[in-house]
Amino acid sequence: MKSRVFLAGVGGQGTLTATNLLGLLALDQGIEVCAGEIHGMAQRGGVVESALLLGGYMSPKIAPGEASILLGFEPLETLRALPYLRRGGVLVSNSEPTKPVGVSTGWETYPDLEDVQISSRECAGQARFVPCKSLAAQAGTVQCANMVLLGALCAAEIQPFTLKALHQAITSHLPAKIVDINLKASQLGFDAAREQ
Repeated sequence: MKSRVFLAGVGGQGTLTATNLLGLLALDQGIEVCAGEIHGMAQRGGVVESALLLGGYMSPKIAPGEASILLGFEPLETLRALPYLRRGGVLVSNSEPTKPVGVSTGWETYPDLEDVQISSRECAGQARFVPCKSLAAQAGTVQCANMVLLGALCAAEIQPFTLKALHQAITSHLPAKIVDINLKASQLGFDAAREQ
């Protein structure tokens, strides 16, 4: 089983934590993992991209059109990362924006969210948009929005990313004090994605 997963978000969204957890999930199942990351001013809300390659790849890079799965932690970053997704691939994205400073100050405009979804659905074979921040707040804290997105990924039923395996990885690899809230967040993401 080989898979290339491209993850895109902005600083502070837990993109790298999610990448590490998915990698550990795969390692727990005996799958070879290769991963890499790029951060651009991540502490100031800049882009964070990471790649997770499963099944014996030797390089952590993903070229345009190669990713079988795209996880977007922020809709604009989903749109920017869309060229990495192979046609017919699986896309799971947060539907709630974290607007850049340029948009907040009125210097720039944010793309229409409906246009982001239309472009995504034109490329992806399967595209799901989940309100990660709202569901994370429902679970107890917006900081677990990344786990909502991972739960939504599990609804796509792509091995090895099952909800059971994700819950085992959360329980085994995250600090005990945040396990319950992350289990709840991932379950909410899974349920929301299943309803689509």
